[in-house]
Amino acid sequence: MSETTTSPPIVIEIELADPELAERLVSLLAGVAGLRLAAPGEAADVAIVSRPQREASEAADTELTPRELDVLALLAEGASNKAIARQLGISVHTAKFHVGSILDKLDATGRTDAVAHAARRGVINL
Repeated sequence: MSETTTSPPIVIEIELADPELAERLVSLLAGVAGLRLAAPGEAADVAIVSRPQREASEAADTELTPRELDVLALLAEGASNKAIARQLGISVHTAKFHVGSILDKLDATGRTDAVAHAARRGVINL
């Protein structure tokens, strides 16, 4: 006589902002053996949660222009505003403006912090 043991089902919680997508996902998962959807307030083994998407304006604020990327590369080398200006053929004032813009877009506290943020985000490779 063989004894069959059944594992408890995996409990899944679904939390999506789009109700249509949530309903489609619920209907797809409802028929899968070994899965059970969590009741409201019940602890789940797995959660499917949608993250709110950033607004286009927010995403655009963090994108660096090609010139800012040039300035950032020089910042990573430790260049001063004067050296950046000389290297790129721009005024020191314009170099300072670009550095300030980079700091704002990367939410950095200083030049070194901007380079660190950019490296973590994969904007530059060190």
